[in-house]
Amino acid sequence: MSIVVTGASGQLGRLAVEALLDRGVPASDIVATGRDIDRIKEFADRGVVVRRADFADPDSLTAAFEGADKLLLVSTTTVDERVANHRRAIDAAVAAGASLVAYTSMSHADTATTILASTHRATEEYLRERGVPSVLLRNSWYLENYMDQLQLVLRNEAVVGAAGRGRISAAARADYAEAAAVVLTTEGHVGAVYELGGDEAFTLTELATAISAAAGKQISYTDLPADEFARALTDAGLPADLAHVLADADLGMSRDELFTGSGDLSRLIGRPTTSLADAVAAALR
Repeated sequence: MSIVVTGASGQLGRLAVEALLDRGVPASDIVATGRDIDRIKEFADRGVVVRRADFADPDSLTAAFEGADKLLLVSTTTVDERVANHRRAIDAAVAAGASLVAYTSMSHADTATTILASTHRATEEYLRERGVPSVLLRNSWYLENYMDQLQLVLRNEAVVGAAGRGRISAAARADYAEAAAVVLTTEGHVGAVYELGGDEAFTLTELATAISAAAGKQISYTDLPADEFARALTDAGLPADLAHVLADADLGMSRDELFTGSGDLSRLIGRPTTSLADAVAAALR
């Protein structure tokens, strides 16, 4: 059995490879792929098969996926290239005869109205169009999206966003990666749609409160109109296109499009998900 993981040089893909190894999958049965294989050399040193896969190069995907039984298709990061990239990867998986494609989609991709959701919805539709045996891992937001900004939040004494009172079922990347590994190593998931998220949803006001409690200083939440939030992101150094996408995502949060009460994530991994309090405490260490 060969399990191929795309984007193994990225944060989620790397964790997925580690989760497969932790679950006892022999290293020789795992194929870690990335555009720059030097970035995943440590996997090769541990016996994992490492192959180059560039989503813009169909031939590289065909070679990388050769012999694949199962594929973890980790969604690519460049939003305006995502759908075309995913279609090429799905075509290569079909050519390889993969028995399962697990795709890291987004919460409520079939109904959510954000720019990000539309790209995931198009990928899900293409999986159905090609008749690929698949499972949809609809991930909510990452806790790390907030923890990585914690020092900036502490300096400014504010969480800034445009999510209003929307609830966000954020979870740790490691939790999502573990769920993917479970799906890839157990049976009965073909055709499943998992709405994955943390056990305890929170608003950005509650995020600010959690940071306040852990840091011992008052942190407030400043809710901005989406266009002002986008400007704040560009002022902080983000490209304008990305700032627009992230501000649009916050609007989706305000409509609870990144909330799920399904419990799917904790059921798959067999334990509670990483809590917001634990994530904040770890980030402050």
